[in-house]
Amino acid sequence: MDSTAFYYPLLWLLTAALIAGVFVVSGGMAHFRREMASHAKVHVVLQKQLNRLEIMRRVLWALAFMLAAGGIGVWVLEQKDGRKQLEAARKAHMPTFDPMEVWAAPDLFLAETDENAKRIAYGRDLIAYTQDYFGENGLVRPGSINGLNCQNCHLDAGSKAFGNNYAAVQSTYPQKRARSGALETVAKRVNDCFERSMDGQALDTTSREMTAIKAYIAWLGTGVPQGIKPKGSGLVEVPMLNRPADPDLGKMVYDKSCASCHGTDGLGLPMPGTARDYPPLWGEKSYNEAAGLFRMSRFAGYVKANMPFGASYQSPQLSDEEAWDVAAYVNSQPRPKHPFLKEDWPNIAKKPYDHPFGPYKDTFPENQHKYGPYQPIIAFYKK
Repeated sequence: MDSTAFYYPLLWLLTAALIAGVFVVSGGMAHFRREMASHAKVHVVLQKQLNRLEIMRRVLWALAFMLAAGGIGVWVLEQKDGRKQLEAARKAHMPTFDPMEVWAAPDLFLAETDENAKRIAYGRDLIAYTQDYFGENGLVRPGSINGLNCQNCHLDAGSKAFGNNYAAVQSTYPQKRARSGALETVAKRVNDCFERSMDGQALDTTSREMTAIKAYIAWLGTGVPQGIKPKGSGLVEVPMLNRPADPDLGKMVYDKSCASCHGTDGLGLPMPGTARDYPPLWGEKSYNEAAGLFRMSRFAGYVKANMPFGASYQSPQLSDEEAWDVAAYVNSQPRPKHPFLKEDWPNIAKKPYDHPFGPYKDTFPENQHKYGPYQPIIAFYKK
């Protein structure tokens, strides 16, 4: 049993008893003063009693003060000692960065004991269950996004190695990005996801929700040196095919490995035992054509290391060809249109090889930029 659970209640009980005694003695003194005023003959006798009571009252006040001061002093020392112990424990849990090791999310102890623990927890909840806050019946801003949660693209709330995680966000932002041609902050990057991957409305950058998401992302970057992108961040790079990715072959992969969760229509099925659904992969409730996963290399890398359920970068379930082909199939299906075609890639020479919308600085057609083969495009820009 914690000794403080017994010590402090007893301390404050004794202090309260002493203070109560002070009031009792003060009441007695008041009585004697009234008697002295009414009976002059007993003035000397009562004065002696009054003096004794005054001494008693001072003693009681002194004892009460010492007990209270002692209790406060012990509490202050315990708090100081507790902070030292917490700092030591946090230091022991602090991740050690190794550029050769695959990144892993920090120990939850660091989040739970952080001075911003509540904010970090709220940020994680927003990432994991975005629909609860911004979906059709959302608590914060209902009907402002599609049918996805952030973690549908950033697995395990952005904490899974090669699961499109947030490992390098805090260490590499702000950064100049070719897509916008401008210096982007973490808030801008988050809002890109809201407007593209979730085909919705941007957050107020000063809102409680944006602040919480940024706090959670910053915590995930604990221990990653500034300017460093750790191994395991983002997605795996799938070796390229020597042919275009084939949507027809991809449909066979999808029907075999994906439809059991996402449905033959790609709109997502209910998760057994929960009130939630598997995410829609196409249709009006899925990501729009401006999302990162609409690029074939990004989607292939995503499914290669993470899909179907149970796959990881260490134990993939799809071959490289299957990953490219199923990416081609999913991204050949209808979805919300690109809302930023006139704004993105102000320098068209900076467009990625698999960006499926012209114009380009090269002569390769949009269809090849979308499905490949990509080696000729890459070779063109290397020259």
